[in-house]
Amino acid sequence: MTKSVLIAGTHSGVGKTTVSMGIMAALSKRNLRVQPYKVGPDYIDPTHHTAICRRPSRNLDTYMMDEEYIRRSIEHSSNDADISVIEGVMGLYDGVDSTEISSSAHVAKVIGAPVILVVNVHGMSRSVGAILKGYSEYDKDVNVAGVVLNKVGSQRHAQMIKDALPPEIPVVGALPKNKDVSVPSRHLGLHMASEKDHNLDELAEFIEENIDLDAVVSLAREPAKPVSSVKSVSSVEPDVTIGVGMDSAFCFYYQDMFDSLRQYGAEIKFFSPIQGELPDVDGIYLGGGYPELYIEELEKSRTTHELKNLASDGMPIYGECGGMQYLCSSYEIDDVEYKMADVFPAKTRKTDRLIALGHTKAKASGDFIKGTLLGHEFHYSTTECSRDAKLEYEMIRGKGIEDGKDGLAEYNSIASYMHAHPATFPVDNFVEKCREYSKR
Repeated sequence: MTKSVLIAGTHSGVGKTTVSMGIMAALSKRNLRVQPYKVGPDYIDPTHHTAICRRPSRNLDTYMMDEEYIRRSIEHSSNDADISVIEGVMGLYDGVDSTEISSSAHVAKVIGAPVILVVNVHGMSRSVGAILKGYSEYDKDVNVAGVVLNKVGSQRHAQMIKDALPPEIPVVGALPKNKDVSVPSRHLGLHMASEKDHNLDELAEFIEENIDLDAVVSLAREPAKPVSSVKSVSSVEPDVTIGVGMDSAFCFYYQDMFDSLRQYGAEIKFFSPIQGELPDVDGIYLGGGYPELYIEELEKSRTTHELKNLASDGMPIYGECGGMQYLCSSYEIDDVEYKMADVFPAKTRKTDRLIALGHTKAKASGDFIKGTLLGHEFHYSTTECSRDAKLEYEMIRGKGIEDGKDGLAEYNSIASYMHAHPATFPVDNFVEKCREYSKR
């Protein structure tokens, strides 16, 4: 199996994204096939990984996926790569609530990946040794194998720190401040990769000059192999077509979801609601993203005007977060109400504050989406449902739409604030509903 290494940080904002992307870029420039991953439910960082490595980046989250799913995902997606680079999330040990679940440390333990810890050393010298000692000894099952010093003030500063660190954990890099390699952010996180041209040569050169890439590669280890005897689902010939909204307004998707749709016999056709596109399909999937930034275009879009007719005709439509907002009757932004697809009897309003953030768990009792779903929610909006609106998710964890419920249902369509992962989402049921519609 392909050797892997996990890049983690002491806390959020320490520079692990820059280090991870830079290592991916520098190794790719050496003509190595780099398979990227991201710990946690994040949608945005993987788009940058994909742009850099030219291979789909995948999420690894021990809350949404069980350990065997993660091991099999790595085995399947990295078998033709030279090295796997995994970007961590938050601080190394930060997980759901006060547990290790969904943390970088937990993922590292599950797959047996060594950790390179990124430390922001601005304003410190010998104290970095205490930080590294704490992080390396906090959980003996986590292998902190190397450290990258970020935002060093000078070569002398870097040497002072190195002299104070335990010799058994090598310093593989010392990065000076460089604002030119950072990625701008907005209210839901970083900008998408499609919105920023990567100067990969500049990024790779910066890393080559300041990180010992040979040391990084030498620290990488083969991940733990799957042990389950359960066989994965065999792919079948496509006999149904599902349209996936994909543009700047709808761009939050897991690569695993696309793989799973295809595995169960779906051909995927990507289309742009912003451009008014609507292909000839048997079902529609609208992910999250930034519909609020393109609200005027969406209000005028041919897609918006025709979705309700398709829904009332019985076409299965599934939406998540931004997709759910788009499928409501209207979306209010700065006291202006914009007409949306009107599939669901509900109105959405953008807020200036974060309404919900975190992992979710729901019990779904609908026609084709049923069972326990694990996922994530993150939004700056509220949605008010009409009295006759049907909500089919009972939230066990998370906020949902209102009163502990999520999953707006109408016709053969369902949508939620919750972003679900195919590890628990009934992809086979959704594809089968699309298949039934195609045969009418």
